Amino acid sequence: MEEYPEELRTPPVTLASLVGCPELHSLISTHFMSAQPPINTLALPDVSKIIYLFNNKTDSDPTPTAPSPLVPGIFKRDWLLKHRTKLPAILAALFPSHHLTGDPAQWQQLCSDLDSIKAVIRGRNIKFAVVVVVNDNVDEISEDRMIALRKRAEVDAKYVIVLNPNDAANLKLSLHRMASTFSELAVAYYREEGRRVKQRIEKKNVNSVELIVRYCFKVAVYAEFRSDWPEALKFYEEAYHTLREIVGVTTRLPAVQRLVEIKTIAEQLHFKISTLLLHSGKVTEAVAWFRQHKNAYKRLVGAPEGTFLHWEWMSRQFLVFGELLETSSKTTQGFAPIILSTSSKPLCEWEYYPAYYYQLAAHYLSEKRSVLELAISMSETNNEIDSVVDSVVPSVYVGQFARLLEQGDNVDMLPLTDEEYICYAVSEGKRFRDSLEIIALLKKAYESYSSIKIMRMSSFCGFQMAKEYFAEGDIGNAKQILDTIASLYRKEGWVTLLWDVLGYLRECSRKVGAIKDFVEYSLEMAALPISSDTGVRRDIGLAGPANLLQREIVHNEVFELVNGDSGLATNERINNLKITEGESLQLEVDLVSPLRLVMLASVSFHEQTVKPGASTLITISLLSRLPLTVDIDGLEIQFNQSNCNFLITNGQKSQLVEVSDGIQQHRTEIAPSLSLQSNKWLRLTYDVQTDKSGKLECLSVIAKIGSHLSICCRAESPASLDSLPLWTLGDFVQTVPIKDPILVLSGQKSTQVEEPDPLVDLHLGASGPALVGEVFLVPVTLVSKGHDVYSGELKINLVDVKGGGLFSPRDNEPHAMDSHHVQLLGISGPEGEDDSQLDSDKIKKIQQSFGLISVPIIKNGDSWSCKLEIKWHRPKPIMLYVSLGYSPYSDELNTQTVHVHKNLQIEGHNAIVLYHQYLMPFRQDPLLLSKNKKASESDHSESLPLNQKNVLVVSAKNCTELPLRLKSMSIEVEDNAERTCSIQHGSEELANPALLVPGEEFKKVFSVSSNKNKSKLSLGTVCLRWRRDLGVEEQCATTSTLSWVVTKQKLPNVNLELPPLIVSFECPPYAVVGDPFTYYIRISNQTQLLQEIKYSLGDAQSFVLSGYHNDTIYVLPKSEHILSYKLVPLVSGMQQLPKFSMTSVRYSAAYQPSNSSNSVFIFPSKPHFKATVSTNSRVESVVNL
Repeated sequence: MEEYPEELRTPPVTLASLVGCPELHSLISTHFMSAQPPINTLALPDVSKIIYLFNNKTDSDPTPTAPSPLVPGIFKRDWLLKHRTKLPAILAALFPSHHLTGDPAQWQQLCSDLDSIKAVIRGRNIKFAVVVVVNDNVDEISEDRMIALRKRAEVDAKYVIVLNPNDAANLKLSLHRMASTFSELAVAYYREEGRRVKQRIEKKNVNSVELIVRYCFKVAVYAEFRSDWPEALKFYEEAYHTLREIVGVTTRLPAVQRLVEIKTIAEQLHFKISTLLLHSGKVTEAVAWFRQHKNAYKRLVGAPEGTFLHWEWMSRQFLVFGELLETSSKTTQGFAPIILSTSSKPLCEWEYYPAYYYQLAAHYLSEKRSVLELAISMSETNNEIDSVVDSVVPSVYVGQFARLLEQGDNVDMLPLTDEEYICYAVSEGKRFRDSLEIIALLKKAYESYSSIKIMRMSSFCGFQMAKEYFAEGDIGNAKQILDTIASLYRKEGWVTLLWDVLGYLRECSRKVGAIKDFVEYSLEMAALPISSDTGVRRDIGLAGPANLLQREIVHNEVFELVNGDSGLATNERINNLKITEGESLQLEVDLVSPLRLVMLASVSFHEQTVKPGASTLITISLLSRLPLTVDIDGLEIQFNQSNCNFLITNGQKSQLVEVSDGIQQHRTEIAPSLSLQSNKWLRLTYDVQTDKSGKLECLSVIAKIGSHLSICCRAESPASLDSLPLWTLGDFVQTVPIKDPILVLSGQKSTQVEEPDPLVDLHLGASGPALVGEVFLVPVTLVSKGHDVYSGELKINLVDVKGGGLFSPRDNEPHAMDSHHVQLLGISGPEGEDDSQLDSDKIKKIQQSFGLISVPIIKNGDSWSCKLEIKWHRPKPIMLYVSLGYSPYSDELNTQTVHVHKNLQIEGHNAIVLYHQYLMPFRQDPLLLSKNKKASESDHSESLPLNQKNVLVVSAKNCTELPLRLKSMSIEVEDNAERTCSIQHGSEELANPALLVPGEEFKKVFSVSSNKNKSKLSLGTVCLRWRRDLGVEEQCATTSTLSWVVTKQKLPNVNLELPPLIVSFECPPYAVVGDPFTYYIRISNQTQLLQEIKYSLGDAQSFVLSGYHNDTIYVLPKSEHILSYKLVPLVSGMQQLPKFSMTSVRYSAAYQPSNSSNSVFIFPSKPHFKATVSTNSRVESVVNL
C-alpha cells in the first residue's frame, strides 16, 4: 500500500488559496488544519502571483459531443495531486482595512486587484471570498464602503469577512467563522463541479467508454471532497464496472500495455471502494467485493510473455486488501457467512483474516518469481532494446509508459511496443529480490495467525517461510522456524507434514556440519509410522516421497555414517559429514523426546520389595520403530546404586564394550544375540543383588551401536507406555514389553530394599503432662542389644496432634515469648557432658520444632542418653517423633543405614489461672457516674474513684492435677512506662514457698491509689513465680538451684473519675438484742455545686427504727450532710441493716450500697471478751486457703 501515491491513499482535503497579507497566512493555515473538516491552504503574497497559478486550462477533456474523440488515456497521473495541491476550490483575497478607508488611490488599487482576480477565476467556477483585516487603532469601516466592496467583488455579504488579529478575545471565533464559510464555499464548488461532470454521463452521448470511466472517477472524487461517501462509493463502483467493459474492445494501445493500464485503473478503483466500505464498518461487503474483484481479473492473464506481470498484480491485490483489513477499525472475526448470489459460494471465515491475504500474496508473488525466472532465462540480448529500456518512464496517464526522447531542448514522449515494454518489465524485475518480499509476506501471515491462536495455518506459513530462508542460504533462521513447526506437528500427529519438515531440518544440519542433529533428525524420519506411499504429491520436498522405501534409504544413510565402515559405498549427500576416530555421539531419549520412536526401554522388577543381600529378577525390554533390524554391540544398565550396574554384550561380536564412566569393574553378562528387529520387543531378564537398603531404581539403558553411536534411553515402567501418542503406533499391532500379564499392569522400574532389623532399643520417658511456661524434660535412652552404633544421628520432630501447626500464636496474646506454640529449646547430653566436649565433626542443630544431634559410638551392650528440653507457650497436645539412624559397620565404604523410630504424645496444660477483683473502702461507697451509663456502650472497663484508696485482690488458682510451689507474686511496671498510681503490698517473696494443691487458690491484697488527674490508669503486669512440687525431693532441694517459672498477665487499664458524692455508713461493730444504737449515714459533696438528694430508708424486720423514711435534702458544695437513726435489734445473728437508697437529681443517678457494707452481727446478750496482749506485728499478706 505504500507504493500508492499519497493522494490516492489518503482522503482528499479541501484546498483554499490566500492572497495578500502574508503575515497572517501562518495563523490562518494553522487554524484551518485543526478545523473539522480540515482545509489545506495555498498562500500567495500578492495578486501579481495569481497569474502563475492559473496559467493553464484546468480540464483538457475532449468534447463529449465530438463524433470520435481521441482519448489517449483514462486517468491523468497528476489529476488528483493537482486538485489537492494546485487547484483551489476557494480563493480568498485579504485586504488591510486602510485600503478601504484611506485615500482614493488605495481604493482604486483595491478595485484593480479585485478585477484582476475576477478575470483570472472567471470560467473556472472557483469560489471567491474577501477578508478585511482591521486594527484596533483605526476607525470603523463605513457601511457604504462595505457595500461598495461587495458590489465590486460581486460576492454576497456573508462572504465578506472582517478579521481583527489583535483582538485576542474574538480571534478564535473569527477564525472559526472564516473556516465555516470556506467549508461552505468548498462544498458548493465541489458539488457544482461534480454536477457538471455528472451531466455529461447522464446525457449518454459520450462515444468513448474511457471517458465514462474518467467522468465517474471525477464525480466520486468530488463527492469525497465534500464527504459524501455514499455518492463516492456509487460512482467508484460504476467506474469499476464500466472499466470491465473495455477489456477486449479498446485498441488504443498494444495488447500487453492495454491490459496493464486496465488492471492499474481497476486496482485504484478497487482500493477506493474497499477503503470506503471498511471505514464505514461494512467489512462483510468489503470482503465480498474483493472476492468479486479477484474473480473478475484472475483469469485475465494476457500474453504468455507477460504472465509474470499478472501474478505480480494479483499478489499486490491480496497484499493491499490484507493491509486495509488489518488497519480497519472494525473487528474482523466472528462474521457469519453471507450468500452473494445464487451462483456464488458463501464467504468462509478465512476471508476475514488479514493473514489469509498475506499468505496468498506470497503465493502469487512466488508464481511471479517462477515465471520471471523462466522469462529471464529465455530472453535474448538486444542492444537496441536495452537502450530503449533505459529511457522508459511513466507516461502522463495512469498505467501507461513511454520512451523519453530528448533532442536538444525538446523532450518528446514516444509510445512503446509490447516487446519493448516486456523487456522493460523484465529488467525492472531483475532489480528486486522477490524472495525477500515473499519472506516478509509470509512472516506477516505467520505472526498474524499466531496472534489469533490459529497455530496450524501459522505453522504452514512458517514452513513456507523456512523454505525461502533455506533457498536464500539463511540456514540459521530456517532451522529455528522448522524446529518450532516440528514440535507442533509432533503434537498434532501430522506424519506426512512432519516428514517434510524433518527433511529440511536434516538438510540444514548437513549444510552446517552438525553431525548430532543430522543423526537425530534422520533417525526420527526413519522411525515415523509410514508403511505405504501417502499418495502422489507435486512437491515431495528435500525428504523425498514419504514411503517405506525412503525410510529404509534414510536408515541406511545414517547408520553408514555412524558405523564408519570404509568398505561400504559412500553416499554423496553425506560426504561432508565425517566422524573422526575417537569421536562418539550419545543421543538422549526421555519421556518427551521425539526419539522414543527410535528406541524405547521398558524396565520391570519382578518383586516390589527385596531383603538386603537377596537377589531379584529384572526384565529389560527394548523396542524400535526403525524400518530395518539394528544390531546392538552392547547394553549398559545403570541404577541409582552404581554398584548394581552391569553390562550385556552381544555374543555374536567379540569386541569389548566401553562403559560410560570408564570403569570396567561392573559385572558383564553375555546375550546370545542383541538384534533389535523392527516393531518387536527384545526382552532380557537378569538378576540384581544389593546390600544397601532404600530405593533401587533403574535409571537408564545405554545401547552401544558401532564404534561411535550410543543411545541413552531413560528407563520406563511398563505402565508408562500408555503415554505414547496414538499416531506413533501407525498400522502396527501394539504389543506388551513383558509377557507376564501381572507385571504388565503392576511392574515398576524400581523396587524397595528393606532395612535390616534394628538391634538398638530407643526409650522415651516423660513425667506427667507438660505445663505452659516451664521447660519440660524428656529423657531419651539408647540401649544397644546386638549392633554397634556408628555414625548415629538422632532426629527430633514436634508435630501438632490436631494438624493445626505449631506456628503463629493469636495476635491478642502479645506476651508470647516465641512465634511457636511449642518450642524445642535444646538437647542436653549425659551428666557431666557439655557442648564444649563434643568433637568438631559431631552435629547439633536445633530449630523451633526440629532437632538433630550426633550420637557417639555405642558398643554392643552399652547405652547412651540425653534429655530434650521442650517449652510450651500455649496449651496444646503434641506428638514427639524421635528417629535414630545409624550404621552397624565401622567401614565408611559400607553406607548401610538402620533406622529406629519412636513417638510419644505429650499433653500441654495451663498451670495457673490469674484473676483479680477491686474492692472499695469498708462501708464507704462513691457515686461513679460511669456505672450508671447504658450497658449497650462498648467500654466495659472498670472505674475507680480518684483520690481514694482502693483494694486490689489478685487470685492464682492451680488448674492442674499436680501440686505447685509459689515463690512470689508482684505487680511490675515496664521500665519506660510512666507510673500513674501507687501500689502498696507486703514483701514480694514468701518466707517459705507456699504449697498450692490442685484446685486451690492463692490470694494477695494490694492497695491502689492515685491522685493524678488522668482518665486512664495503667496498673502494670502481675508476675507470679512458681514451679512443680518435687514431692519427697522437696526437702533436700535448695531454692537457689531450682528454676522458677514466671507467669505474667497484664492488668487491664481502669478508668479514673472524681465521684461527685460519697456515702459513708457508721454503726457499732456489733449490737445486742434489745439494746438501741445509733446508725449514721454521711453524704459528702465533692463538687462546687449544690446537690439535691432524694433518699429513702426501707423497713427491716430485724430492727425497729426511728427517723425519716423518705425526704429531699440539699448538700452544700464541699460539705457533708449526716442522717442519724435509732435502731433496736430484734433478732440475733448476721442481719442486714435497713436498705438505704438515694438519687442525685442533678445527675439523674441512683445509688444503692453493697450488701457487704450494709450488715452487722447481733449478739443475743452482751458478750464478755478476754483481754489479750497487743503486738506491733503486721500481716505481710493475706492468704485464704
